[in-house]
Amino acid sequence: MYGDVDIPAEVQRALTGFLDLQQQRLEAIGPELAEQVQAARDATSGGKRLRPSFCYWGFRAAGGDPAQPILKAAASLEMLHVSALVHDDVMDSSDVRRGAPAAHRRFEALQRARSQTSGVGGDAERFGIGAAILLGDLCLIWADEMLHTSGFDAAALARAARFFDAVRVEVTAGQYLDLVAQASGESDMDQALRVLRYKSATYTVERPLHVGAALGGGDQRLIEALSAYGLPLGEAFQLRDDLLGVFGDPALTGKPAGDDLREGKRTVLIAYAVDHASEVQLAEFDRLFGRPDLDDDEIQLLREILQDSRAVQACEDLITDRTEDALAALDRAPLADGTARKALADLAIAATSRQL
Repeated sequence: MYGDVDIPAEVQRALTGFLDLQQQRLEAIGPELAEQVQAARDATSGGKRLRPSFCYWGFRAAGGDPAQPILKAAASLEMLHVSALVHDDVMDSSDVRRGAPAAHRRFEALQRARSQTSGVGGDAERFGIGAAILLGDLCLIWADEMLHTSGFDAAALARAARFFDAVRVEVTAGQYLDLVAQASGESDMDQALRVLRYKSATYTVERPLHVGAALGGGDQRLIEALSAYGLPLGEAFQLRDDLLGVFGDPALTGKPAGDDLREGKRTVLIAYAVDHASEVQLAEFDRLFGRPDLDDDEIQLLREILQDSRAVQACEDLITDRTEDALAALDRAPLADGTARKALADLAIAATSRQL
């Protein structure tokens, strides 16, 4: 909880109520669609709720009245987040998300069980991928519906729409930049930084703040001040996430240790290591990085190269610098609510801490 409201609980309540309505709609089309709704329920349970939190406090920063349905509107960003995660896991062939099977693996298992029971059935893996893509599409549609049925008037929704549209375009563009980076087989720092900004920084912090501020009637001066806080903080958040993808505890990250090394994620961490590793280290790195069958010893060797090349320390320094930039911008920001300033400062620390 950040500030004076239990945002995760209120967001969960909004998501549950919305999905109750969707279940009625979809089951009227066919009982098979209950599988999609249940997958959406499970995917929207838990998580840090950072995007709704930034949206809520952007609204309060603009002087928005918390008696308005801001938490219902903010929950739409969690639905958008789930859409992106489902599609990301398909593209990365990830097996696990938040400690449970990724959506495509979940649907694959359902189809395999049906085939075993009936003795007939198509390709379970192909079914799982297709069903997950459709789930991600549904969540993207539902995110828009959640915002527009949240209870705000037409004027407020019109103000927010340009930022909500922007975040959906930017995260999709960032995903494509990420795909291009993986397909290139090369680590380029400029490219890694662009992916960092558009796949995560704008989508995690800056645009949720803008959506909330627009709903609250914030002016352009506030929007620009929130960008000065949100962009560096979003980059620091993703840099921390990249470190956790390599060094994190699976019990905290919900994904197997070293998964990003097996997937060959071309992050800022990796780009720095490639630029600064010795020839011997680089040869070992190229031999191992991106192999899906990496064992624990090979993952440890890659981790040692990242440490010895000072890539890890460079990312830690960037996290510190960008977090400090964000907090300095927050101090200068013309916020209408003093509680919002404290909550946003707390969120900055929480979003960049190693425990997340």
